[in-house]
Amino acid sequence: MSASAMAAASAGPVEQDEVVLSARHISKSFGAVHALKSVNFDVHRGQVTTLFGENGAGKSTLMKILSGVYQPTTGELVLDGQQVTIDSTVAARDLGVSIIHQELSLAPNTNVRDNIFLGREIRGPFGVDDKEEERQTRALMRELEEDIDPLTKIEDLRLGQQQIVEIARALSINSRILIMDEPTSALSASEVEVLFKVIHDLKSKGVSIVYISHHLEEALEITDHAVVLRDGSVTAFAPRAEIDLEWIVRNMVGDNFDLGSPPDAQSSGEPVLSIENITVPDPNGSSFALVDNFSLDLHAGEIVCIYGLMGAGRTELLECIAGRLPASSGRVVFKGEDISSLKISDRILKGLVLTPEDRQRDGLVQSMSVGQNLSLASIRNFVRGLFVSKQAEQEIVDRTIREVTVKTDSSNAAIGSLSGGNQQKVVIGKMLATRPDAILLDEPSRGIDIGAKAEVFGLLAEGAQGGLAVLFSTSEVGECLSIAHRILVMHKGKLSATFGPDATKEQIMAASGEVEINSPVNNTDRQLEGQNA
Repeated sequence: MSASAMAAASAGPVEQDEVVLSARHISKSFGAVHALKSVNFDVHRGQVTTLFGENGAGKSTLMKILSGVYQPTTGELVLDGQQVTIDSTVAARDLGVSIIHQELSLAPNTNVRDNIFLGREIRGPFGVDDKEEERQTRALMRELEEDIDPLTKIEDLRLGQQQIVEIARALSINSRILIMDEPTSALSASEVEVLFKVIHDLKSKGVSIVYISHHLEEALEITDHAVVLRDGSVTAFAPRAEIDLEWIVRNMVGDNFDLGSPPDAQSSGEPVLSIENITVPDPNGSSFALVDNFSLDLHAGEIVCIYGLMGAGRTELLECIAGRLPASSGRVVFKGEDISSLKISDRILKGLVLTPEDRQRDGLVQSMSVGQNLSLASIRNFVRGLFVSKQAEQEIVDRTIREVTVKTDSSNAAIGSLSGGNQQKVVIGKMLATRPDAILLDEPSRGIDIGAKAEVFGLLAEGAQGGLAVLFSTSEVGECLSIAHRILVMHKGKLSATFGPDATKEQIMAASGEVEINSPVNNTDRQLEGQNA
């Protein structure tokens, strides 16, 4: 059957549990590493099949095989009952298969319109029909309920908006099988809600969805079938009626799993870090500040979480504290010294470090090895005269790999060879190698699985027990309640509430403007009710 015939074979009503695409006994090896081991995986027409698993379980490898990026070592792919070869992304697209990759693959220096139609431009009588491409781009943005100008450069969009563009590009292909690898990792709650509406609409049209997400509860909302991968093998599969959150976690990481709890509070004496009435103006000139008159104190041994929706000002606050964004008023005091005028590098030397939200763009150098990335922030410590001491550098690299438990064959391995969770540990380890007194982390668990998340939070708890002051931001309520001594909620740039670890999800979400509850939201001056979620 030709590619065009295959792509057209999806007409007609959706049959119950009709299998459109099957991966049969798929194995994939990279040298001595067996990423997939005889995996069987079915995609059902007009339904969502969710693939669960830890980082490194083989999820992305399997999806790259389905979308033509990789070729299987053994096994076969069957589409509409016939064996097919998907040997390129173009072949996959011709068969009606497209993918939204976990790590964004946009061209940052070009605009939204050109990214969406890159490589498949709409042709008119005089070349590329820019106006038609722009019209279709605006229609896609309306469908996704996003007010993004098609002519805006990608680099000028926030991370969540870039993710929307990635989704729009996949939707523009009109695929019959759409693979979504972590599509919501940078989206706000309202954006996720819109995406789920789009998914339901696609299902009603017979489009099959393969969905991967580390947001387990979120994924359960749309799942029709669940498959769990562990160490390259399928450990469980079942329809939605037979699964729950406990079933997923048990099959992913085993029994007796715990995300963690706040370590014993070590804070005492004067704060290590004080933020005094910080205001960060909108660079676009609007009258609304990105951060509005914000203050906090952070002590040694304390873990403080900043919770808020996308656009609440969390990232801007952390970047201002670290020296990446200027404040129009207020000051940053670190270990008793006003450091408001210091550069980022000088703040790092003082002992104040930041791990950014976007690890691929801001946290890692993709052309460098694991070891080179780990030593990058502390390279001054290895300088001996005019040269860098490779022995001293390697000692720090080896120690950091052990301390943050990076899973890698060698410190010389390419950073891109690591799973998302291990890349995140490299980003954090790079900053911990400087031996800081305070660490700022912007969405430290974005795009990593529940097991890697527990390891990351374990690192933070261990650091706090040793006297490290920890300030991290998140858009996941459960993370606040699992590890933080205090929870500060931001809404439209302002501090809207402060809670202790005994707060409820509803109270925190209400303070962020996400939900409404009947009872008022109070701060920690009042005894809060409820249990940790």
